[in-house]
Amino acid sequence: MDFGTLKDTVELMCSEDYKERFIAEYAQVEIRHRGLQKMLKKWDEGELEFTPTCDREIYNEQLMAMEDYMSVLCKRANIEGIDIKY
Repeated sequence: MDFGTLKDTVELMCSEDYKERFIAEYAQVEIRHRGLQKMLKKWDEGELEFTPTCDREIYNEQLMAMEDYMSVLCKRANIEGIDIKY
């Protein structure tokens, strides 16, 4: 499976199988995390095409929360025998 965008996760997110929905959930957080990282890199390099409304610290907190959430999902996947590496 190739999850480059959120749209790529729709089919699994709608699955009757909770393991497939779990994989989609992890992929969605990872995609959003990657997108936020890209935005922050552009911000740091002065290449952002808009002016953020929040302080940088808020975005950093969001990034950390996403990382914590992915970590919990990885632990749960390991316990439940779900292969989230797609």
